[in-house]
This record gives sequence, structure tokens and C-alpha cells, in this order.
Amino acid sequence: MITSRSTVAPRLSIPVAEAGLRARAPAKVNLSLAITGRRADGWHELASLVAFARFGDTLSLQEGTGLSLKLDGPTAGQAGPPADNLVLAAARHFALQVPGARLGAFHLVKRIPVAAGLGGGSADAAAALRLLARANNLPLDDPRVAAAAQATGADVPVCLASRPRIMSGTGAQLGPEWPLPALFAVLVNPGVAVATRDVFAAMRLQPGQAAMASRVPVLPQHCDRARLVAALKRARNDMEDAACSLAPVIVAVLAVLSAARGARLARMSGSGATCFALFDNRHTASRAARAIKRDHPGWWVRAGVLG
Repeated sequence: MITSRSTVAPRLSIPVAEAGLRARAPAKVNLSLAITGRRADGWHELASLVAFARFGDTLSLQEGTGLSLKLDGPTAGQAGPPADNLVLAAARHFALQVPGARLGAFHLVKRIPVAAGLGGGSADAAAALRLLARANNLPLDDPRVAAAAQATGADVPVCLASRPRIMSGTGAQLGPEWPLPALFAVLVNPGVAVATRDVFAAMRLQPGQAAMASRVPVLPQHCDRARLVAALKRARNDMEDAACSLAPVIVAVLAVLSAARGARLARMSGSGATCFALFDNRHTASRAARAIKRDHPGWWVRAGVLG
């Protein structure tokens, strides 16, 4: 029997390191995102270099025969009904791949904003699959785990290992791990949810149409931070213009980040509305985050390291 229940509580102090049946679900950031076209079946194709933050949601699992989900945390109220959560969807796909699998009661502490271009739901689903694999003594590279991830959502496969890499196609084609220097970032979300499907619709690509204007840059591996940022400046997020037309506040967020002292690059992540700026060091990033929080108290602002 599958049940769900939801409570919203104050932010909990829970360790984010994986230990026992607990897993981190780190936020995903698209450092570059090229939309290369739209397939005849309607799916959009992309090429994106993704990195992961050292903060995010936390998921735990109490093993058992049933399946349930409890929600807590500062952004739990934005996450919708637990019955529709990707954690449960991932568990159901896992159960289809692994008949007789042990499931249980999940507890999700939400900190990542919802519909924000940070892959929060996908990260949560991937964390659920990691926990279920451990509970059922399966290696993470078991093809059944990968199949469950792909069936759950386009971003779930890349979140499974949560390592920097190029994702392409509809998102399920993953390149090898991409070594990155530590990237000191400030992430800002203005509190506006932007649905990915609406951004794709605003791009007006027809089935079978290639996005000729899109640039897929050559990004260097094993390079220092300055060289990587220079390469990223030659890239872009092809969804940014469409997202800005739907949520003009994104333009304001990008302007604020670009103007922050020490900012080397400002860009939107995913389909928005979260944007990020890269800085040379942790101190400069933290100082910029404090200033933005002071001037825009209604925005979600977080300084951290991407990698």
C-alpha cells in the first residue's frame, strides 16, 4: 500500500553527509545549456555542462514493506502533494525494475526552491534511488537502477552520481565525469516558479527543427578556474531569453548578480528562475551574497561551492 502525508516544519539541523540510510540531494547547476533542436517526437535535445552544489535537500529512508513520504523543511510548502513527488515516482519505478524490493518510509527535508532550475525534484528522486539500491544491496551502476532513473525524469540520471559532466540528448546521455576546479558561486532565486514546459513552449521550436543559432562550446578539462570561466563566457543558456519573457524578474536578478563586486560571470541555471554568479574566492562570494540579501530580503540567496 502506498500512502503519503505532509507536514511543514521549521528548518531542521540534519547532517547532509550520507550515513546509514540517509542521502544528500545536492542542487544541480547548469553552467552552460545549449538547446540543439527538437526531435520529431517533441522532445527537446540539449548539451549542458552541469555541476553540483555542496548544499541541497536531505532524504532518509526507514526500511519497511510499504511506501510513504513525509515532507519537512523551509521549501516543503512549495513542493506540492507528496503523492505527486518524484521521490515516490522513483521508488515505484525501482519496484517495477526490482520485483519484491524493500521500500519504506521516506523523510525529505526540502531546502532547494521548487521549479527553480536547480533540479531539486530530480535530485530528490536520485537520492531515493541511491537509498533503495543500498537497502536492496544493489550497486549504483546496476542497470535496473539506471532504468528507474531514466523512467523517472530527464534530469534524474545525471543526479544519480551528482558529479560534474556533460549531459546531452534529452538529458539521459551522460559523458564521463568532468573534472572542475572549485567554483565559488552565489545563487539567487526571486521566488518565482518557472515551469520548464512553459519555457520550451516560449522557445517555439517545432518538432524536427534544429536550433541553428545555438552554440555548443568547447570546454576545457583539467584547467584552472580563470580558464574555465573564460570558456563559459563563450557559452550561454539558450533557455534564458524565453524564461526572461515569462518572468521578467530574471532580468533584474541577472543585473544584480552581474553588478556584484567580483562577479566574473552571471547566468541563469536550467529553465530558471534561479541565476548564479561565479567569483574568484569564497570571501568575495559570501560578501556579495550578504549584500544581495540585504537589498532584496524577499529573494532566496545562497553562497556556496560548485563542483
